[in-house]
Amino acid sequence: MTASVQVAIHPSQFPENVRRDLLASLRTRRVNHKFHYDSVKQTQKWLALHEVHSPARYDDNCLATYDEAFAAAAKIIKARQVHVIGLGCGGGQKDVQLMKQLRLAGKRFSYAPCDVSVAMVLVARRAALDLLSQEKCFPFVCDLVTATDLPAELITRRPSLVTFFGMIPNFEPREILPKLASLLRPNDYLLFSANLAPGDDYGAGMKKILPQYDNPLTRDWLTAFLFDLGVEPRDGELLFTTETGGLGLQRVVARFHFQRTRKIKVIGEEFCFARGESIRLFFSYRYTPARARKLLERHGLEIAGQWITKSEEEGVFFCRRNTSRKL
Repeated sequence: MTASVQVAIHPSQFPENVRRDLLASLRTRRVNHKFHYDSVKQTQKWLALHEVHSPARYDDNCLATYDEAFAAAAKIIKARQVHVIGLGCGGGQKDVQLMKQLRLAGKRFSYAPCDVSVAMVLVARRAALDLLSQEKCFPFVCDLVTATDLPAELITRRPSLVTFFGMIPNFEPREILPKLASLLRPNDYLLFSANLAPGDDYGAGMKKILPQYDNPLTRDWLTAFLFDLGVEPRDGELLFTTETGGLGLQRVVARFHFQRTRKIKVIGEEFCFARGESIRLFFSYRYTPARARKLLERHGLEIAGQWITKSEEEGVFFCRRNTSRKL
């Protein structure tokens, strides 16, 4: 019989708060990204999408770029014991690769896989148990945007290495960058990846990457949220566009456009989507190395190392607190 697993759940993911956020998503017509990972079914759809379309799974240069970044980070960190905090851990594949490099560098480590999805943190935990004992793994479920006391919940006495792989594009910069900065103490580090717009022309780079989002697996994953609530495929269509978002950054946006009126009832509240209306299901900011550096500096973070793929479509950044500047 498989042993039970203890998973800590932050109040931001308590049922009453999840209900509040769900209703707010439908009222504002802007879906909180966490609802695309809410069920085991959605988690499996995302994992299938990630396996097929993530460059980190099939692009040899991208894989090598991550390995180079992880090996360099393991050498730069001088502490012998490190607490790895995997924010938005997903299936945990990148965190596991990082911890392998920490082990090769002679480090001892513990791991806190964190996500909005219980299913995700359990998948990441299972992957990590090949490298550490269950006593050193602390699955944690939370909503990064609404949780206001994450440092108290996550930070240990030992130096922490916070990872945030592939997640920054799905948050408003004004919301997520202060949150990340608040998690770092002077001896802590942040290792994150970002999708980039390739080339010197930002707009042209955005047009180049747009087709990467418009594929059957992504459509199946994103529309599952609406269809599970009672919207039908024939009610409209999912369209992908680019637009300028927060702080002048450009992003890819997916909206479901209703071609006929649809009424649904969720948690006792009725929502009517009229013909011609749309609901934003997803967005993904595309950075450039220069834009990433500028925004990080605004929040007291400095880049200690960066690694960019040959395609210039993905970058890994190793950051620490700028102790000469107050946050």
